[in-house]
Amino acid sequence: MSEPLPGGGRVYLVGAGPGDPGLLTARALELIATADVILYDRLIPPEALEGARADAELLFVGKEGGGESVPQEQTEALMMRRARDGRTVLRLKGGDPFVFGRGGEEALTLRAAGIPFEIVPGITAGVAAAAYAGIPVTHRGLATGVALITGHTRADAPDGEEGDLDWQALAAFPGTLVFYMGVRQLERIAAALIDAGRAPSEPVAIVERGTLADQRTVAGTLATIAARAVQADIRAPSITVVGPVAELAGELEWQPPRPLRGRTVAVTRARAQASGLARELRALGASVVQAPVIRTRPLAESAPLDLSGYDLVCLTSPNGVHALFERLAHAAEPPRDARALAGARVAAIGPGTARALAEHGIAADVVPERFVAESLVQALAELPVRRALVARAREARDVLPDALRARGAEVDVLELYETIAEPLPPRVLGQARAADYVTFTSSSTVRFFLRAAGGAAELSPQTRIVSIGPVTSETLREHGLTPHIEAQRHDIDGVVQAVLDDVAERRA
Repeated sequence: MSEPLPGGGRVYLVGAGPGDPGLLTARALELIATADVILYDRLIPPEALEGARADAELLFVGKEGGGESVPQEQTEALMMRRARDGRTVLRLKGGDPFVFGRGGEEALTLRAAGIPFEIVPGITAGVAAAAYAGIPVTHRGLATGVALITGHTRADAPDGEEGDLDWQALAAFPGTLVFYMGVRQLERIAAALIDAGRAPSEPVAIVERGTLADQRTVAGTLATIAARAVQADIRAPSITVVGPVAELAGELEWQPPRPLRGRTVAVTRARAQASGLARELRALGASVVQAPVIRTRPLAESAPLDLSGYDLVCLTSPNGVHALFERLAHAAEPPRDARALAGARVAAIGPGTARALAEHGIAADVVPERFVAESLVQALAELPVRRALVARAREARDVLPDALRARGAEVDVLELYETIAEPLPPRVLGQARAADYVTFTSSSTVRFFLRAAGGAAELSPQTRIVSIGPVTSETLREHGLTPHIEAQRHDIDGVVQAVLDDVAERRA
């Protein structure tokens, strides 16, 4: 056992599973939430990183398929340096760290350096992706064993040879063969198995992006699978299942058809608010690019918060609701909860804000159907107002307070938070620009996306711009972007429905 490092530095080698964030283990989620530093690979579910601390250092050390990667030695050096600095380091790997994840090498390096570590297994893709495609890797009467095999060959293997793989033994194996990372070697793998004695008619299935919303399965035989994979343009990450169990995919397919399958949607809203939209889109089959260009920051309290004396309190966003109750929780005098709003009517700008109020025990008295300040002004038209409080963001429009003042009301504006830029890595920006749809849920997401893009969106020709409502659409036009789609309901459900309707219309 390694001796504890000064400051409690430690490394956790953690498997994040095959891609579906629901397959993360409870221990993995616990460590993600507490780590000081997270070194993550390409196949890590974006939702996994959403659970990280706001001040955690997130470092990408993966490899894009067929492209450049962060050298293994550099990753290990970074991992050890952060641990020696007394930090808790999480090395987050797709699948299981000890199944083709080089976790064993990293553990040996840590042991040699005297750095304490812990191994947290994950669900490996060879079993999970097959299961999501309806393929049991073992099945009574068909396969009593399973072999997990790397499809990569050693870089130093002589031309025409397959490195360490014993093809005679693999061909004679009485069970299922599951190849990882073998898409580009598929023709050679199939030919080697046939040459070693496996029947050309042996069933084969390739599962691309297993457990993810856009998972695909291509079936064939050892004689035909390479050509079918090329025809279907199968790409990494994929696993290849060889054996009679591959034929069960059609019979045991259990995932329902998803209307957004094959579509990529970029979500630009703040990370803390993006999960609901991303979750709905993924459930409908979309691949989601998390590209948060903004985040909210609470504003320092300038004066004690006193809600007494107001006959109307207006909340203009879910962020404002949560910030208000956070401010109440830290107030010097009670009450510090929903009772502080007793005696006042409460107005919410839309259903999302109303839901946020309900989470804190408040049923909004006024909720307009359209999620814009002008609609809230109309909804309040017949309501007598003597003194009102508008709780909002610093940069919000003055439509609501101006309208109330025009009616003779005394209006106080309580600025609770501000929206600031969130740095967007070039890799993520590129993915967002290439998406089928890019969603904008506020004017600030438009402005900060353009700032992250260097002033020019440079979206791909097929990318369609989705706006949550007329105010955001106007901001898009002011910046030279024409929204292709505007949600009829100006909330997240409306954005999802707008994308669904557009996909259905374009398919027709």
